[in-house]
Amino acid sequence: MALLAWNVRGLGNKDTVCALKNICFKYKNDIVFLSETKQKKKVSRKNQNENENGQCFLCEPDGITGGLALWWNQGINLSVLHFDKNFIDTIISINGEEEWFGTFIYAPPYDEEKQDFWKRLDTLRDDINAKWCIMDDTNIVASPNEKYGGAPFDHNNAKWYHEFLERAYLMEIQSKGGTYTWSNHRSEEDEICEKLDRVLSSPEWNFLFSRAIAIIDVAIAFDHAPIVLLTNGVMKKVKRDFKFESRWILEEECSHLVEEEWTHTEERNQRGTFRVKLRRTKVKLEKWS
Repeated sequence: MALLAWNVRGLGNKDTVCALKNICFKYKNDIVFLSETKQKKKVSRKNQNENENGQCFLCEPDGITGGLALWWNQGINLSVLHFDKNFIDTIISINGEEEWFGTFIYAPPYDEEKQDFWKRLDTLRDDINAKWCIMDDTNIVASPNEKYGGAPFDHNNAKWYHEFLERAYLMEIQSKGGTYTWSNHRSEEDEICEKLDRVLSSPEWNFLFSRAIAIIDVAIAFDHAPIVLLTNGVMKKVKRDFKFESRWILEEECSHLVEEEWTHTEERNQRGTFRVKLRRTKVKLEKWS
């Protein structure tokens, strides 16, 4: 099962809709959770239909802020148990497998609301042995090494978060793909990067999905990175047509590799040399990636 959670900061942007379609195609997501949609139900349902997800549950924004959307495929047995402007709490199963609780969150960004949010979340489960997984935007920097630039690390916010983890017996699932999930995309001296989005789970959930992994995908030009939970581990590699991945341009090594292969001389005619350069650069990029 593949679950996508993403703070999209508005679904009205064509670039956002295009990026959402691409990531849904890439991971074949069974469940999609979007926060800060800033869209009424009619618009959210239109996007859901375009992405071919079978069913949906929507929480409208408060004015022009907030808004949650949860979409899932027909083969997923999902029921919504609780919800408010900051979370959608569900019970999930697929193909007759064991049921587990999935809570998709958008924690409040304001300090005065954060402590109350974690306390509300704590009341969702009475059984500490429940199979429970929580995804998306915690709006919490949990430790100093999850932050670069900006104001100093806030110990009080982290304290409320860690106290919740202790009470609920939850831990963070290992993630791959990047250190930070949010950036202000400013110049070097003003740049701020933080890890705000994550996946939490109980020991019982981990036992059920022992190979689960979270992937932080690249979000060029977006504040938040999408996070994908693969319950059965990394997807099998399949043979596909070569495509230049946009995230490669963030790596300096990629630029050097392309330049090295492209400037290599060939004693051929111009057309033949061009084809050779393309083919050789493609092979190098595939191996490097």
